[in-house]
Amino acid sequence: MTKFVLNDFLPYQLAILAARVSREFSTLYKAKFGITIPEWRVVAHLSQTGGPLSVGEISDRVDMDKSKVSRAVGRLETAGHVEKSVNTDDRRLVKVRLTDQGRQMIAELAPLARQFETDVLHRLGPDAPQFRASLGALIDKT
Repeated sequence: MTKFVLNDFLPYQLAILAARVSREFSTLYKAKFGITIPEWRVVAHLSQTGGPLSVGEISDRVDMDKSKVSRAVGRLETAGHVEKSVNTDDRRLVKVRLTDQGRQMIAELAPLARQFETDVLHRLGPDAPQFRASLGALIDKT
């Protein structure tokens, strides 16, 4: 038997933390807008870009499988939050952008997201600035 302890393994701890915080935040937007975590990631990312993006571009930027992004986009399109446009030369190439309804949803969600982030950082107390700096350093180096 090895002396390896999964619960003490940093990548495992980060994955667990990310999943728990993400699930906690999702209760807020799911209750108000009925969207899932992948749908939140898609609309949040689209709100940060200047124009439409392909499913592949979204997948790369939010670090989700293309199939999961495609399903999220389909549900968001059905709900009226995004619209797709197809390339007439290659129908496999689809671009996605927020609709006015999607932009309105993000406008309402942004203050909730900022408040949630503030609440999470408050739990860290005086260690919050150092945690953010360390997290940023890890992200920049991976």
